[in-house]
Amino acid sequence: MQTRYTPAGVVSDLSGRIQRDSEGRLQHLITLEGLSRDELNALLDLAQFYVRAVGDLPARDQSLAGHTVANLFFEPSTRTRVSFELAARRLGAEVVNLDMQSSSRVKGETVLDTIYTLQAMHADILVMRDAEPGLPAFVARQVAPHVCILNAGEAHLSHPTQGLLDALTIRQARSDFSQLRVLIAGDIAHSRVARSAWQALTTLGIGELRIAAPEDLMPPEGEFARAVRFSDIDAAIEGVDVIMALRIQRERIIHSQIPDEATYHRTFGITEERLRRAHPDVIVMHPGPMNRDVEIASEVADGPRSMIQQQVTNGVAVRMAVLATIVRNVQARRQF
Repeated sequence: MQTRYTPAGVVSDLSGRIQRDSEGRLQHLITLEGLSRDELNALLDLAQFYVRAVGDLPARDQSLAGHTVANLFFEPSTRTRVSFELAARRLGAEVVNLDMQSSSRVKGETVLDTIYTLQAMHADILVMRDAEPGLPAFVARQVAPHVCILNAGEAHLSHPTQGLLDALTIRQARSDFSQLRVLIAGDIAHSRVARSAWQALTTLGIGELRIAAPEDLMPPEGEFARAVRFSDIDAAIEGVDVIMALRIQRERIIHSQIPDEATYHRTFGITEERLRRAHPDVIVMHPGPMNRDVEIASEVADGPRSMIQQQVTNGVAVRMAVLATIVRNVQARRQF
């Protein structure tokens, strides 16, 4: 049995096929690359079905009754981990959260041995976050046929459920993607959020996607195909309908590339003054965690154009939709 990671570039090329079963149904969710517009819309439609206003009782059903979801977060997380846990419980699953700092991995156990241990305990849905590129696809090729792998954040490469919840948030505010100008601004080079948002929005037919970043934080040429690149944030914001601000990924970049916070906010932060350059009905988003008054001013984050809390609400609904869809596909395969 293969126990070495496939190089990240090869995994990226194959992950769209790895995540499907022999009938072409999604068994794992590793990337949004390769999903059709119809598939994305089906997931967004189901997520919208699960959305409830804050203050209302959350949506619940028994789509995952009898299933066990294990959350394996090898990197810190608040929103994604908690929303996956809530999503699974609200669908009737048993949930196990592994504290990776006290797990056997710190004793030298391999990731695959951890996976096989959970699999032997009848955990059949594994939610993974890791800094190792290619790990979710690698694990998906090693698990038993009934086990599903969900990517909850992979290095700088992919965060598919975040891309879906961002698309859902935009769709709720502006239903026609083809008429929209969307700006993703900040540390694009090191952002898995930006890459998954780009995949979702281009597949859904966004009118214009802009990316803006300082030179050291701009992705290489060849990435983000068809996106319009800006190094001047004021020019980038002009007339846009949606602004997604990103934090500086300090954990993924060398110290010399990290800009001074005050200078960054002055030259690239999303402020009320800059917001006036955008469309009058612009909405503002941020995947969190936010560095207030660095990439985004507090008055913008908390202002009337902010959809940041709605993104958090949508995160639970999207993860419910993904879990329910994956399990339904596995059950359909078992019927034949």
